Amino acid sequence: MTKTILITGSTDGIGLLTAQVLAAEGHRILLHGRNASKLQQAEKTVGGTTETCLADMSRIADVTRLADDILARHDHIDVLINNAGVYKTAAPLTGQGLDVRFVVNTIAPYVLTRRLLPAMTAESRVVNLSSAAQAPVDVAAMKGKKRLDDMDAYAQSKLGITIWTRELARELPDGPVFIAVNPGSLLATKMVKEGFGMAGNDLGIGADILSRAALASEFADASGKYFDNDSGRFTNPERSALDQSHALAVMTAIDEVAGQAD
Repeated sequence: MTKTILITGSTDGIGLLTAQVLAAEGHRILLHGRNASKLQQAEKTVGGTTETCLADMSRIADVTRLADDILARHDHIDVLINNAGVYKTAAPLTGQGLDVRFVVNTIAPYVLTRRLLPAMTAESRVVNLSSAAQAPVDVAAMKGKKRLDDMDAYAQSKLGITIWTRELARELPDGPVFIAVNPGSLLATKMVKEGFGMAGNDLGIGADILSRAALASEFADASGKYFDNDSGRFTNPERSALDQSHALAVMTAIDEVAGQAD
């Protein structure tokens, strides 16, 4: 059966390769990027049945507009892969003084997912890109009241998206299915090349696990779980995600920032 699949950050790296894999299987792919020319090139590269969606994930107003545009065109979303992410950047702060890693990696996908829920059913899946790099979230930093270095901001933002994966699964036990995935450490993405100065490992490792998480039966009953592709199994995320008081503080901060950001 043909699925409608939205992949954020799909103009290069794991997102683009995952789009190619799923399009080749006959699925309708909604490609997202923040650069119009790169989106056009990605559409040509992916082929099949594709649509393009332009939005800057560092601007929450763009995220809500993106969701509304998609809802206007589609009454059903089978899979949302929240892949867009930032590690190192020359502009680490948004216009509101928020760390762009928290906005793009944690808050924007949360806003997008919430906004698209009316188009999802119990069988739909939300696949969130986590990471092996996870650290307890400094809520003050998430709110823009404290500055972090690149790795701290990235690792905390990735635990942030893992936390809300678990919490939305708890809130919505009848679906959709929410899954957090570490696609593999140091894959050959632009992020790894720019951040660590190395070529990285085969991108196909990440595309394979994201495709499986999106469609395979092994993930059908995995809502709220974290899959670590380095070990090839479901496991616990960083232990502070299991601390309900920490998770509640993080969720409160996410809702607060999402409500205030433009």
